[in-house]
Amino acid sequence: MFPTVSHFLSYLFGINLPLPFNTFGVFVALAFVAAYWAFTKEFKRKEALGVIHPIKKRVTVGKPASALELITNGIFGFIIGYKVLYAILNYKVFVDDQQGVLLSAKGNMLGGLILAAVFIYWAYKEKDAAKLPQPKEVDVVVHPYELMSNMVVWAAIWGFLGAKIFDNLEHWDTFVQDPLGGLFAFTGLTFYGGLICGGAAVLYIARKNGIKPLHMLDIGGPGMMLAYSVGRIGCHLAGDGDWGIVNLHPKPFTWLPDWLWAYTYPNNVAREGDPIAGCVGRYCNELANPVYPTPIYEVIVAFLIFLFLWKIRKQLKSPGMMFGIYLMLTGVERFFIELIRVNSKYVVAGVPFTQAELISSLLFIGGLALVIYSNKNREKLKSY
Repeated sequence: MFPTVSHFLSYLFGINLPLPFNTFGVFVALAFVAAYWAFTKEFKRKEALGVIHPIKKRVTVGKPASALELITNGIFGFIIGYKVLYAILNYKVFVDDQQGVLLSAKGNMLGGLILAAVFIYWAYKEKDAAKLPQPKEVDVVVHPYELMSNMVVWAAIWGFLGAKIFDNLEHWDTFVQDPLGGLFAFTGLTFYGGLICGGAAVLYIARKNGIKPLHMLDIGGPGMMLAYSVGRIGCHLAGDGDWGIVNLHPKPFTWLPDWLWAYTYPNNVAREGDPIAGCVGRYCNELANPVYPTPIYEVIVAFLIFLFLWKIRKQLKSPGMMFGIYLMLTGVERFFIELIRVNSKYVVAGVPFTQAELISSLLFIGGLALVIYSNKNREKLKSY
């Protein structure tokens, strides 16, 4: 496995280049890039069809930088400089434990002060260059796709919080033993928590800018599925713990690679399993028994679902239909993966189930209801 980008480079090229990048984090970033591409394409297509529209906003131009803007930029610059210079001067420590450095009070005061001054000066000069003798109000046109940068930021923030909250609820016994560690650790993320909270943030921004919820949901369906597929690549390559149950069965086909049927996830980032003889470093564990590599299964299935959604998107005319189909397919995919995946189980009235099984079932039911509603009210929703 490749818990860090350095492990990946060492495997490919045989070079030892210490870099402070976790493989999982890199693929999360790539997932956002993939979603940005798909969302933007759909925004532009829907605008060209007249389904969604640009909006006019009245803004004031020509004002000098306010005290609040200067202070905010200064604080932001200080935090970055405080951490970055410390990380550079203590590079080996940072490479070995990025989370410990970033979430601690450790930093470099000089770096913080220098970058705070740079950010304040930058904000001042940028505003000063556009300053007018008399500030005035003007109307600007904002196209829907231009909202994407704002949406990505808020989706990332709320998605991360939601993923952490749902994961800690799922692993409550571990969370109560170390609440702060559970909340601030970069590992341990639940997809559905991120989907629900990140999606809610996107819908809020869309509604504020005149995009109706069903249109926004339809725009997001293919992009969210693509992002999920890309993100799961990181889960598999890093070995973050969301693998399947033990699989000691013989391969059904001789041509099937071992790692695609049963895998022990050596050097996994979750640091689970037995120590690997002769291994040096933080990630030196390997599962005692091979398990189903469920993340790679989800990579494949999710990408096929994305291709299907991308193919049919131009044929679906009724608002809500695309998102309903997305909910049904993602619900089915996750429900069946749960049958061979390691997860905490709840028991209600003697029936065992996982958090993801419950949510995926609700998503399928909700998606089916949305498809029926969209189809039944097709004529009415044409003016939606």
